Amino acid sequence: MLKNAVALITGGASGLGLATVERFARLGCRVVVADLPSSNGEKVASTLGDNVIFVPTDVSSEQGVSNTLDEIKNQFTRLDVLVNCAGIAFPEKVYDFKKSKPHSLKSFQALLNVNTVGTFNVIRLTAGLMAQNDPDGNGQRGVIVNTASVLGYDAQSGLAAYSATKAAIIGMTLPIARDLSGQGIRVNTIAPGLFGTNMTDELPKQVTKMLISIIPFPKRAGHPDEFAQLVQSIVENPMLNGEVIRLDGAARFNV
Repeated sequence: MLKNAVALITGGASGLGLATVERFARLGCRVVVADLPSSNGEKVASTLGDNVIFVPTDVSSEQGVSNTLDEIKNQFTRLDVLVNCAGIAFPEKVYDFKKSKPHSLKSFQALLNVNTVGTFNVIRLTAGLMAQNDPDGNGQRGVIVNTASVLGYDAQSGLAAYSATKAAIIGMTLPIARDLSGQGIRVNTIAPGLFGTNMTDELPKQVTKMLISIIPFPKRAGHPDEFAQLVQSIVENPMLNGEVIRLDGAARFNV
């Protein structure tokens, strides 16, 4: 299905999004890399050939996403796949008793705005464009894959805000799948565990070592292309709908 399909990948200039862009490009997909103007999106697109374009996008902006969709219509006339990978993360405890300082409300709102509102914003705006596609043999017009996190289930201290944003994505997967089912648009979510990305690289090495020790098998961080491989499988399997799939080596980080 991916050959000659048109895919929009948010957060596509780095990490899990970049791995998905690279895999889709190899499969002959026409890919739109949507990321911030300050990202490496332009460089990514230029190295992957004529079928990959970069469109600067703020996923939390209604006008920004609308402009991106206009560009997709101008360049490709259609949209078949949306992969939501855009997200941010930073730890902060609900109250710092040593400094007598509560969690910043501004940082909590920033995480919600990018991770949760941004994901929903892109979904709600792309659904209308996908619905214009002619249905395939299964009646399908499009596929949406979101990125949550296992931390939406069992997060450590200091991750209340991040956990809330990812739990919200997990929670809205099924109702959105039901909302869009009448138009033949499938919606699924991946909840990855520890993966080797720039975000993970920023963790202290002792923290990363501790987290890896909790993973039953394979006892390592995931490779970004393993995430991208699952995205591909979701797109290609028409029976996967309304599902949240943990991709974590059986890890449960509830310590």
